[in-house]
Amino acid sequence: MKTQLKTLYVMDSLDKINVKGDSTYMMMLEANRRGWDTFFCHPGDLFVKEGVAHARMSQVLVKSEEPHFTPFSAAEHSLDEFDVVWMRKDPPFNMDYVFSTYMLDLIPDTTLVLNDPRSIRNCNEKMFALQWAAYGPDTLVTREIKRAMEWAQSYEKVVIKPWDGNGGRGVLVTHFGDPNFRSMLEVLTGEEKQYILVQQYLPEIKQGDKRIILIDGEVVGQMARVPGEGDHRGNMHVGASVVSCELSPRDQEICEQLKPTLQKLGLLFVGIDIIGDYLTEINVTSPTGIQEINALMGTKIEKILTDKILEYYNR
Repeated sequence: MKTQLKTLYVMDSLDKINVKGDSTYMMMLEANRRGWDTFFCHPGDLFVKEGVAHARMSQVLVKSEEPHFTPFSAAEHSLDEFDVVWMRKDPPFNMDYVFSTYMLDLIPDTTLVLNDPRSIRNCNEKMFALQWAAYGPDTLVTREIKRAMEWAQSYEKVVIKPWDGNGGRGVLVTHFGDPNFRSMLEVLTGEEKQYILVQQYLPEIKQGDKRIILIDGEVVGQMARVPGEGDHRGNMHVGASVVSCELSPRDQEICEQLKPTLQKLGLLFVGIDIIGDYLTEINVTSPTGIQEINALMGTKIEKILTDKILEYYNR
């Protein structure tokens, strides 16, 4: 059984990493604690030569004290040299992102690629949740302004948001009688050129947007992100505060419903969002929350995750 794995992280630049809250940092730190050789590159460093995926990358020493990152000289490597390759690039999920998953598809099965690039590509974080529509809020997906306005008449308030948004970007709360409603729809749809989601507003957001972390389909921790004063978004980087919470029977039921599909699709590390009793998103690209949940619950999610990677690799 192999216990030390050579790992590459495809990620954002190190100078963009906030070590006080970043989950990829915690994953890299745990790998370094175990003596694993750890490398990083950016999606733009990937290239394919004669059908083989390569990247220009640097090995990096990761520590809990400053300097947190000590990168070494960059060099080109074939990705089949690695035991594990993590795709940890933050959204936006655009065509550059999609194309990088095509290159990761070319890595042979002897390397564990996480999360599975085919599943990242196929499981849009908002649309994927609609596969369990019975557990979600009423939702309309459209780019037609007239259709959106007619649908919104049935609700006191609605939320409108772009299908490819992240971190609360472009999420608006409005209602049919809002004189700005049509203008909002024109902007978000780009004059009916882009799809959006229109959802019933969930007043339970005031008590928090619950983030639940699942590893191999199993719950390992959770937190609630409570919107800041004067905002409706449960996103930490726009001022939401983090508080502890318990899983309700409904939360547990939702997680059990998702588990078989997440395992089947190779979605090892997933963060789901629940408001009240409703599943709103399934985050598969670059889930966050490790440090916040560790602090609230006394867990070490990065250790649980790394143990599971070893189990996956040695199957």
